Formats: sequence, structure tokens, C-alpha cells
Amino acid sequence: MNLDNINKKLKEMLTEGRFEHSLNVAKCAEKLCDIYDCDKEKAYLAGMVHDCAKCLNEKQVEDYVEKYEIYLDPLEENNLALSHSAIGSYIAEYELGIKDEDIINSIKYHTTGREEMSILEKIIYIADLIEEERKFPAADELRKLAYAGELDKAILTSFNNTLKYVIENDELIHTRTVSARNYMMQEMSL
Repeated sequence: MNLDNINKKLKEMLTEGRFEHSLNVAKCAEKLCDIYDCDKEKAYLAGMVHDCAKCLNEKQVEDYVEKYEIYLDPLEENNLALSHSAIGSYIAEYELGIKDEDIINSIKYHTTGREEMSILEKIIYIADLIEEERKFPAADELRKLAYAGELDKAILTSFNNTLKYVIENDELIHTRTVSARNYMMQEMSL
């Protein structure tokens, strides 16, 4: 499926605001590619598609999980904020025709991160947080780090912010984020 067809499908699946967010993430990812020597076409496509499952209703989630036999861990079940990443990776592959494993993984892990993230996965993870319309308190700090060549530091800062937020709101922490944070800390200390 070409980009025009993918965009047409995304406009059907997403709200106008979510589509604009995806466009902003794609553009941000392209800019980051200039700094981190990554394939711009892949980054743009991953950015456009990363939230393709974000606007699904409960019945659609159930249908996709059943159709593609998607395993959702206990924290992802009944939690679209987490499960849209896993479900989106299947939609990208099987309905949008994206076969590139790095793009699929960048969609799958853009919410939680994971250990040993590829450069594309890191770019999509951080672009989702720093695209120009993001206004949360730490967005400017993350932008400065990411655009200054400090991608790993930006991601680690984001993990720390996420953990603090989740703890302060008495919510469950996804183990992938904890593992990703610990892995990155160890890598950065070498």
C-alpha cells in the first residue's frame, strides 16, 4: 500500500486531531533523522502510522485481538493507552501492508519503549512526545535534548518522567518501561 492509500485509511480510522498529531510525529521523526542518521522515509511512515489503533472502540479492539490472535499482557488488556501500540503493529502489517520489521517494532514499542531499541524505535518514541503541538511540562526539555544530539538522555528523561507520573497517579507501571529504563541506564554508564 502506498503512502497516499495509507493516509486515506488513517483519515478513516483516526479523529482529525489524532491524524494531525500523527502528521506532526512523522515530520518530527524526519527532522530527527538528520541528526541521528536514520532513514527518513521509514521514519515518516512509522510516525504517520504509530497511532493507527488509538481511536478504536472496545468492540474493534476485541475484533482485532481475535482476528490476529494478538497477545495483550495483563497491563494492556482493557487499556487502550497501552494496547493501541501492539494492536497498531498488526494493523500496520496486515492491513496497511507494511512489512519492514523496524517500522513494525517502532509502532509496537512507541508507548512503553523496550530494551535494545533500534534508532528508528527511539526516534518514533521521542517524536511522539516532542512533536510541535505537545505542551506538557517536560516537552521543551525533551525537545532540547533530542535536537541537541542527546537522544538517549531524552528517552531516559522521558522514562523517568513517565515513572514519576504513573507512581504519583497510583497507576500500574508496565514492566517493559522499567526494563527499558534500566537497560538504557546501564548502556549509558558504559
